Amino acid sequence: MAKVIRVNMTDLTVRTEEAPAAWAGLGGRALTSTIVAEEVPPTCHPLGPNNKLVFAPGLLSGTAAANSGRFSAGAKSPLTGTIKESNSGGTSARLLSRLDIKALIFEGQPVGDAWYRVHVNKDGVTIEQETETLGKTNFAVLESVASRFSEDFGVLTIGPAGEQMMGIANISVRDTEGKLRSFGRGGLGAVMGSKKIKFITIDGDGSSPIKLADPNAFKAASMVFTKTLKDHPVSGQGLYTYGTAVLVNILHEAGGLPTKNFTSGQYEHHEKISGEKMYENITARGGEPSHGCSNGCVIQCSQVYKDTAGNYVTSGFEYETIWALGADCCIDDLDIIAEIDNVMDDLGVDSIETGVMFAVAMEAGILPWGDGKEIIRLLREEVQKATPLGRVLGGGTLAVGKAYGLTRIPVVKGQAIPAYDPRAVKGIGVTYATTTMGADHTAGYSIATNILNVGGKVDPLTNVGQVELSRNLQIATAAIDSTGLCLFIAFPALDIPECLGSAVDMINARYGIKLTMDDVIGLGKTVLKIEHEFNLKAGIGPEQDRLPEFFELESIAPHNVKWDMDQKELESFWNF
Repeated sequence: MAKVIRVNMTDLTVRTEEAPAAWAGLGGRALTSTIVAEEVPPTCHPLGPNNKLVFAPGLLSGTAAANSGRFSAGAKSPLTGTIKESNSGGTSARLLSRLDIKALIFEGQPVGDAWYRVHVNKDGVTIEQETETLGKTNFAVLESVASRFSEDFGVLTIGPAGEQMMGIANISVRDTEGKLRSFGRGGLGAVMGSKKIKFITIDGDGSSPIKLADPNAFKAASMVFTKTLKDHPVSGQGLYTYGTAVLVNILHEAGGLPTKNFTSGQYEHHEKISGEKMYENITARGGEPSHGCSNGCVIQCSQVYKDTAGNYVTSGFEYETIWALGADCCIDDLDIIAEIDNVMDDLGVDSIETGVMFAVAMEAGILPWGDGKEIIRLLREEVQKATPLGRVLGGGTLAVGKAYGLTRIPVVKGQAIPAYDPRAVKGIGVTYATTTMGADHTAGYSIATNILNVGGKVDPLTNVGQVELSRNLQIATAAIDSTGLCLFIAFPALDIPECLGSAVDMINARYGIKLTMDDVIGLGKTVLKIEHEFNLKAGIGPEQDRLPEFFELESIAPHNVKWDMDQKELESFWNF
């Protein structure tokens, strides 16, 4: 029986329910957004007792399907005020699925000052007061928790930023090698902190393998699916070899690599922070250039980065992080960027929001351009200790920009714009403006078609076709986020028909149902409409589906283009 477990943090009680029939075909993002939309008052304060924090594995999480180790966290975002779903790898998705937990919902809010830890196993959920790790950083939490369990366990934890309910706070997730992945965006770590939960542990002992309705059909579809991931040049070769940082040189050449707080589309030192340079460093120092963030990953776009002495520094060293600290903050040393990444993991902060925030802070004169050592000091001495300056920085990009009277503040709905300039890549600009969750490149990754020519080609410098491109990608992404599959399956899915077809076949074989491709696309549309309706009720309407004004006023080199998408055309996005 698929279970829904509700943990009430007001009275510290746990209630286990049979999953409603209406939720039977939902998982991941589809389920978190449905629960938030149904049960969270849209106008509530995100850090108040009426918000809920929901974790849900995807429809294929826990199975042998390649790249199915993802799961979703959902809530009303304290950073944007919108509905929010964030997606992570690690070990917990598989364990929740094998424990037959369809959703884990945290409700209410403790009245006193005590903090708690939550434990999930085959017998249910227990809540205990936590003192040992309170105030400690994420790596200290992992070390403490590791001594209490056998090898098969998961951890969801917040660092000092989450305890202080900062807008840049994320929820960190233990991965297969005892390191960290993240529910990065939207400030969900602050929501977990508002419920005074320091960490959640998931013990897989005694759990059962996923039962398949048709094991033979599942195996056959899984083999086809895996082959498409390996055969595609992006998912099978580029990401495997250079990780997501392969995009640094590509976006520089396209003129869409935001540099020095979005004042240029090219960075003169791009080669020093490129995926190729990262690969060179990793292989020379005995690191791992290809590495999975969860069980069953065949794309292996993660990596283990070491310093010149061969010591571990960070893993999952992503393009977004490297861009934000590199091109946007003008730091041209990968080793310094990796060190900052390690500190951000330890404190539990979103590397996109934090990196873009520091570029804005540099423009404000808080620290010099390119000063990575000062970023580390500010993170450790100000943010970690929650000083007055640390709280301003911890509030995120918009908070810093407003506090220092800047006009170039790259946010949409309060969330920092990621690593693709919308003036030079118009499709991603449409996604930033219209996604239900603030600026989010993963919501509708037009880079695939605008820049990489995956799924066809739409000229990135014109407005023609961009709304339709973003709409189709956002619909497909909402569906993928509901399966527990990695978003990067989208590359072969756009080019190889058998990819999505085999994914649908796996879902059917898993549950003994007969979904069609139209059903899956319909699910994506439904998810977007549910999220959009929540935002409208929260007072976030079409007038906020727009980019900051400076994109319309300032052209960007080398193409000398501005953001000139008609607002009425943007509003047509929702005509489906």
